[in-house]
Formats: sequence, structure tokens, C-alpha cells
Amino acid sequence: MALDLPASARLYLRPVQFVDTPVGRDGEVARLAGGLGWFSAWELIAAEGGRRVLQRTIPVAELPDDERLQALAARISAPRAPLTLGERVLRLDQPLVMGILNVTPDSFSDGGRHAGDPDGAAGAGVAMAAAGASLIDVGGESTRPGAEPVWEGDEIARTVPVIERLARGGTAVSIDTRKAAVMEAALAAGAHLVNDVAALLYDDRALEVVVRAGCPVVLMHSPDPAKGGHGEGRYGDVLLDVYDWLERRVDDVAAAGVDRARILVDPGIGFGKSLQDNLALLNGLALFHGLGCPLLLGASRKRMIGALASEAPSDARLGGSIALALKGAEAGAQLIRVHDVFETVQALRVWRGMRDAALAASPPVF
Repeated sequence: MALDLPASARLYLRPVQFVDTPVGRDGEVARLAGGLGWFSAWELIAAEGGRRVLQRTIPVAELPDDERLQALAARISAPRAPLTLGERVLRLDQPLVMGILNVTPDSFSDGGRHAGDPDGAAGAGVAMAAAGASLIDVGGESTRPGAEPVWEGDEIARTVPVIERLARGGTAVSIDTRKAAVMEAALAAGAHLVNDVAALLYDDRALEVVVRAGCPVVLMHSPDPAKGGHGEGRYGDVLLDVYDWLERRVDDVAAAGVDRARILVDPGIGFGKSLQDNLALLNGLALFHGLGCPLLLGASRKRMIGALASEAPSDARLGGSIALALKGAEAGAQLIRVHDVFETVQALRVWRGMRDAALAASPPVF
């Protein structure tokens, strides 16, 4: 297919028209990030000056022989390297669950449940792992809108005893923090991954800590990470703006010495984004595979669910959280960060069963 693609335009590819199985469709479909998804078409977007100047749906077999597009397509289809977390290795060829373990008194969803009780918190983490969570994300500072910053000493005191207990038992652990001192203490206590809502931009030493540790890191988008993450986002095209921001951040972090294979990205649902912004990001989620990094989706119990479902309170958003988790799985997200581990794992296992059945099906005979 011949298209007039300006050399100055930024090009994007979003996998669309997903199919149940590639069986019998050689050359017609492409695989998404080495995982369980296959698709039959691309949405090609060209933008100049932040404005879309072309948007076209193109069959996989008809992608133009443009060097930029071919490189982007190859990056989208390439398998993601496994994550080595201590003695555990997480393969990223299917969606995995990250369990949320807050040890704060003021988290928007479950604040206070485990505050001041490291044994109880660790027990809850072990229970989530037993229910199927591949990774437990321990956080000692609430990131809800309006939350007061926590002194790093208090954050360390809340998280380290829990991490020590979990790591000692062989559980894979991530530390949810934006502070370098907390990262250092958590990694020394046995945490394996840093999950930073500020993408290593809140604390001047954060990037240095991650480079020195050589650990995997999640870089999340927010409009003003140095000031807390919930600033007012001003977007011309939220999907492309967030993509561009994450691409620049991945490039900067990799240039500083972090292996690209150890960088994960998170579009930051709910952080400085309106309901319409969040919906646009979720509907366009597969675009982010163009960054070549594993994709984390954290939408569990977020306010957008209440906004769409009769203002349901945070503890009554299970159905919406499951719907968003399955949306993430369909879009190829490798990690789904959730509060309700048992229910989400069950939903993903049913999704996986349907996927396996489709992959095992014989091709039709005509």
C-alpha cells in the first residue's frame, strides 16, 4: 500500500482487529509482544505539531515498506524479556497479576488495614501470592489526590519490615515509592523491582539508585511528577501525548544506564487525567507496545469506575476493576496491578482458558 508519509511526521502503530487464533492465517495476522494476542490490522497514525494528519486502518499484510513503520511493527511484535526477581523468573508471554499491599493509614481504598502490623501485612501478601499474584507491590505512602507527603523515615519503617518477611519466604516483591532512600532500604531488605509513580523524577537520586541496583523499574506517566503526580494535565491528544512522554522517559532512563529490558511502562490511569482522558488511554492501550517495553496497567478501584457506575465507593468497584483487568489482558498488558487478587486471577484464568481453546482449534476446512 502506498501512502504519502511526511518525513517530518511522527508515526504510531496501534494493533487493532484482534483475532481468536492465528491458526490457518499465516501472513494475515501478527503476534502482540510475543504473548497470547494476535491481530489482523494496524491503525496507522501520523502526527505533525501534535495534531493527527493521517489515521488509516491497514491490514497486517499491507503495511507500507517504510523503514520507520517496519521498525515499529517489529518492536510491537517482539517478545518481552522475562523479569528475573531474585530466585523467581516471570515470563511475560501472558498477563500476570501484581497484588497491591498498602501499609499506610490513609490509602484511598484500604488505608489502615495493615498499618503498624508487619506480620499481618506480610501474611496478607503471602495470601495474595497463594491466590495467584506473581508479584506483591508494597507501598508506604498514599498517592491518592490530596494525600500528605510522608517523611522517608516513616515510609521505610512501614515498608521494610513487611518486605523482609515476604522476601524471606520467597515472595517476589516490588516497592511502590518515589523516594531514593526508600528504594535503597527496600532493595536492601529484599525487594526486587521499583515501581515509581514519578518515573524517577521526584527524587534527584532515584535514577542513580536504580542504575546502581540494576533492578527492573516501572516508569509511570503523570503530568507533573516532580510535584506529586496529580497536577492538572493539559493534553492536545492524550493518547499520543502520554506515549511521547513515556518514550522520552524510557530513552533518558536507558541512556543513564538502565537496561531497556528491565524498564516497564505505565500510562498512569487516574493521575492528572479526566474521565475522558482515562477512557481514551484504555481504548488505545495497545499503542503503548510500540515503546518496546512490558506494559503495566493499574486501574483497580480507580475513581473512573465510580464515575461510570453510580458513584460506587472504592470498596464496591470489583466488577469495574475486573472489566478493566480483562481490557488490559486483551490489549496485551503484561502486568495487571490489582487489589482483588483472587477474583482477578480467576477472571484471567477463564480468559486464558478461552484463549488456549482457540489456539488449539483446528483450522477450518473449505
